[in-house]
Amino acid sequence: MLVSAGCKKPAAPQLVTKETSAWFEEVTQRSGLNFVHSAGTNFFMPDQMGSGGALFDYDNDGRLDLYLVQNGGPKSRRTNQLFHQEPEGHFKDVSAGSGLDVAGHGMGVAVGDVNNDGWPDVLVTEYGALRLFLNQGNGKFADITQSSGLDNPRWSTSAAFFDYDRDGWLDLVVANYLDYDPTQQCYDVKGALEFCGPHEFPGLATRLFRNLGAGDGAESASAANANPFSVSARAAAGTKGRFEDVTVRSGLARVPGPALGVLCADFDGDRWPDIFLADDGKPNRLFVNQRNGTFKEESALRGIAYNAIGQTAGNMGIAIGDVDGNGAFDIFVTHLAEEFHALWMQGPLGVFQDRAALAGLTRQGWRGTGFGTALVDFDHDGAPDLAFVNGLVKRAKEIPSEVGAVDPFWIPYAQRNQLFANDGRGTFHDISLQNAALCGKAMVGRGLACGDLDNDGAVDLLVTSIGAPAQLFRNVASHRGHWLIVRAIDSAAGGRDAYGAEIIVQAGNRRWWRLLHPAYGYLCSNDPRVHFGLGTANRVDSMHVIWPDGSEETFPGSAVDTMLSLRKGAGRVEAK
Repeated sequence: MLVSAGCKKPAAPQLVTKETSAWFEEVTQRSGLNFVHSAGTNFFMPDQMGSGGALFDYDNDGRLDLYLVQNGGPKSRRTNQLFHQEPEGHFKDVSAGSGLDVAGHGMGVAVGDVNNDGWPDVLVTEYGALRLFLNQGNGKFADITQSSGLDNPRWSTSAAFFDYDRDGWLDLVVANYLDYDPTQQCYDVKGALEFCGPHEFPGLATRLFRNLGAGDGAESASAANANPFSVSARAAAGTKGRFEDVTVRSGLARVPGPALGVLCADFDGDRWPDIFLADDGKPNRLFVNQRNGTFKEESALRGIAYNAIGQTAGNMGIAIGDVDGNGAFDIFVTHLAEEFHALWMQGPLGVFQDRAALAGLTRQGWRGTGFGTALVDFDHDGAPDLAFVNGLVKRAKEIPSEVGAVDPFWIPYAQRNQLFANDGRGTFHDISLQNAALCGKAMVGRGLACGDLDNDGAVDLLVTSIGAPAQLFRNVASHRGHWLIVRAIDSAAGGRDAYGAEIIVQAGNRRWWRLLHPAYGYLCSNDPRVHFGLGTANRVDSMHVIWPDGSEETFPGSAVDTMLSLRKGAGRVEAK
């Protein structure tokens, strides 16, 4: 983040007039996407947590593809599905023979190039397992879980690839949820079977796996144990995607919890990535990177453990964005319908305060139990807007009047999604009623993945729901402002996306901050390209990148309404 973020008054926002017309249209059927989520109906708790998906360009053709996860169990006929985006924008099911067409109690997806070969690899989290698939570069993926060292026989939910030791290789953090006992039954107030809640079971330790890099085998593991940052720990030979479990050594094992969402970002301004976890019904955790391979839990110290009234909540999905344009990122976390969601705004640097009420987020058209969420500038006015998908975890007393194509068992859990417009000053207004396509019909929403599917500069949405079809929503907001989409490439790491890079765009007296990281929300991996709404700015003056290793470069300005790539080493190096 910008070290000077809290020291200078932000420039007045360049606003584009808000309108009441719809921002999204559903394009699922005409796009060719045909995926129906499978989940059990016997009150097995992992069923109610849903499954996510990924937007990523698996074949490097410049178009985002889709991957969607099933939760029907290992014996289910329905497998995870991979869809390739064809040149005309149609999605073709290429699951069969891809290696990704597996069945299980699937939860989430994390995407990252684990062996620095320039091809994005896929991690799937499940109830009871992890699976790592190495991209072969020919449309096929190889399951390398057994040889990778990723062993996590727990209930894993969200996961994220990030480079916590800044050695150029993507490490992995896995959010584990509950030590669930499937033989335990729970009931509602009328004595009918109902899903158990998180308070019935203890939380689990979040697992951290260090990428051994180019090193492989026992020699590298031994060297890494002796010195986690030594060259010998990651030098020479093959690039097979090998990891070692450093959960205990890193300090993460000391503070367990029921994690659903995970986000990796620099929370204290020292340019080392930290780990934030949304814990269901418990205080959130923030593991601050100590720059020596260890982490220290500091959520309460930094004000992000509890909500505005000092209580815990049903923390689920996580969104990150600079909602008030002061150069420092803020954190939004979804909660249960009977709770208000939290918006932790940052200021001073590294300190957070829940200001959801001041931001207008307690003035809602209806209350929902939120899961997947995102802060994205959908109308390009220069300020990030807010979207989240809803779905209950306990049966509603009344069935919604407008319900989508949901399995009958799940209809009592269905709710409508919500969409909020940012006025440019960090205050939000509920525009859900004007967006019937996204918010009009109740579903059991869980995953929300964001990305520019048609490369028109506007961010589109993929929504996953329990026992229902996945849905695609195209951004059709009219009177949009200008935009810029940026890829930041780490040339020294095989040309992969520089996960963890911070990008600051300057146009006139206005700056916009963004983080390059696809792992946010809930159970999903998003478009790794960085999206900027620029309002009325008609040219970008400069682009500044803080790379994951802490170095800085400045790149010259560009035209607006375009996509471009910034390569590490090609800009003007900034002295520290």
